[in-house]
Amino acid sequence: MIGPVADKISHSSDLPDWVPDPVRHYLAHTEAGTPIRALARQQDVHASTVLRQVRKLENRRDDPLVDSALKRLSAVVGLPVDKLDPDLPDLDTVETEAARVLRRLAEQGAVLAVAREMDRAVVVRDLADGDTDRLAVVDAPIAQVLALNEWIESGAPAARIARYRITASGRTALREMIAARENRARDRSEVVSSGPFRSARRQHRDATPISLPESPLVGLSRRRDRDGGPFLDRDLVRAGERLREDYELSRMAASNDTTADTPATAARARVEAAFEDLGPGLSDVALRCCCYLEGMEEAERRMGWSARSGKIVLRIALQRLRRHYDAQGSLAPKIG
Repeated sequence: MIGPVADKISHSSDLPDWVPDPVRHYLAHTEAGTPIRALARQQDVHASTVLRQVRKLENRRDDPLVDSALKRLSAVVGLPVDKLDPDLPDLDTVETEAARVLRRLAEQGAVLAVAREMDRAVVVRDLADGDTDRLAVVDAPIAQVLALNEWIESGAPAARIARYRITASGRTALREMIAARENRARDRSEVVSSGPFRSARRQHRDATPISLPESPLVGLSRRRDRDGGPFLDRDLVRAGERLREDYELSRMAASNDTTADTPATAARARVEAAFEDLGPGLSDVALRCCCYLEGMEEAERRMGWSARSGKIVLRIALQRLRRHYDAQGSLAPKIG
């Protein structure tokens, strides 16, 4: 019979809700000594299924992120809720942060770079000129969750600086998170409650399928202007990405999480201030291309503009947006 500690590992609230069943089985077996056959009977599966799960996780402990995650979870087995590791994220935090990070990792060329003994990781993208652009900063516990759930993987996890890429499972999870967020957003107020953006938001919500497109800004940054330079320089791309980051933070569905609601409210205020500074027209194209990730042709069609005119208006919008952030001293610093 399964003992009380093992039963707690499998079912109680001492482990966060995001912990997958194979990990619960692994901890029940390794920490509480529950036999494989007993776990299999409890879950109504064949013993070989649980055995494969246990062996697979044991082999994955060569990955420092997976090993660190398992150590954190092992340390809280059997503890009351008020004694849990405060660094263990809850389900709301995992859903919000995982969606944010995985969406960045779904972009072409993006990787999660993790240095040993660091409490944070970064999502970066190598540029054609050999420089590196930073897309997001990730707390170590979130990176561990992504690895533990097999949403990211690295070919050389033991390297001094390991580089993780999104997996097929990670892309599937991201689509499910986006779908869930969009469903919740239908019952919540829009990011900007007034102004010229309302109809555009409604059209986008009703017409856009759930997909993982590349940011139009990245594509335009690869193009050359008449002088041979990039059509969008790095500071303009960074300004657009800053707007997108705030937009996504502002949409966090956290009605039962006051801590997450506070960043969402602050991000919403920053989005409103940026749109107010841009004004009609420029704010519309910034909303569509930076926040909705609509391509230029789609944005031109929806806004009734002539072909190839949208990218010029977008560049003007990004130039003004950069000045807006520069005036606040809030544009993300260049790295690399």
